[in-house]
Amino acid sequence: MVPPERFRLLAGAENLETYQFGTFTARHLFCRNCGVAPFYRPRADPAKYMINVRCLDGVDLGTLRIEKFDGRSWELKPDAPYTGIWKDRS
Repeated sequence: MVPPERFRLLAGAENLETYQFGTFTARHLFCRNCGVAPFYRPRADPAKYMINVRCLDGVDLGTLRIEKFDGRSWELKPDAPYTGIWKDRS
């Protein structure tokens, strides 16, 4: 997650659409032309940004460490940010 002071959108703001569902806390942004999701404001910490690294200039994907992730139960991950909305963190 990236705090707002470390995030700067350089171009394309006029082409972004926001999609929200469920609790309407997270804000998913998509390019209205191609459908790519460059970043979003997560429900776990809506003040921060989650960035699609494929949308960053100068990043060599081959140098990144890939961590497998179970998206179905991400809220139960021990180091997931706690926001008071999860019932079971065991």
